[in-house]
Amino acid sequence: MAALNYINLVLVIAILAGVIATPTDGATVASIVTPAFFNGIISKAGAGCAGKTFYTRNAFLEAAKSYPRFGTGNLEVSKREIAAFFAHVTHETGHFCYKEEINGPKKNYCQKGNKQYPCVPGKGYHGRGPIQLSWNYNYGPAGKAIGFDGLNAPETVSKNPVISFKTAFWFWMNNVHSIITTNKGFGPTIRAINGMECNGGNSNAVQARIRYFKAYCSQLGVAPGANLAC
Repeated sequence: MAALNYINLVLVIAILAGVIATPTDGATVASIVTPAFFNGIISKAGAGCAGKTFYTRNAFLEAAKSYPRFGTGNLEVSKREIAAFFAHVTHETGHFCYKEEINGPKKNYCQKGNKQYPCVPGKGYHGRGPIQLSWNYNYGPAGKAIGFDGLNAPETVSKNPVISFKTAFWFWMNNVHSIITTNKGFGPTIRAINGMECNGGNSNAVQARIRYFKAYCSQLGVAPGANLAC
């Protein structure tokens, strides 16, 4: 009995610490991100879009298995986080149209002097994937965490759909998850993903993200909350 009580205590502590993801009131990420919800987004991408056959709900769900804390908490928090995630993904990829940033190869996303994650000659670190992962200082650690060579083979993100979604989750869990799940509002998530848009930097982009967020919150049956802009 003492051993059983000890085990129960350890489980409670682990749950409180966030080591073990708590149930979302019986719901799961898969039950919230239904085929209808996912297809409702990607169906708005043009027929000629490279991402239309690349991004799939199955790839999303497979990638999500590696990030079990995504979309957890009570049902309201879970739905709001999922709505926020897809709002940003929709904006970044044009409803899953783009696998890579438009004119990305022509842009320089190399932070020179970064000794930990140095740029590899001939490789581009422009935006790729659902969250448009950019810069060598993101590709390096993302690849290390996920299990691909982010510096020598950044193109993997636009070739493997599961890895592509994993990079989005990697960035999200490290930079955005704690914001949206602690009731700080959608606005700060915009700042975390592309702070250059905030404070009047690109008001149209900010408003577009907010519109997507509100629309997805409405579809999922959750209030968007306050503090939506940045």
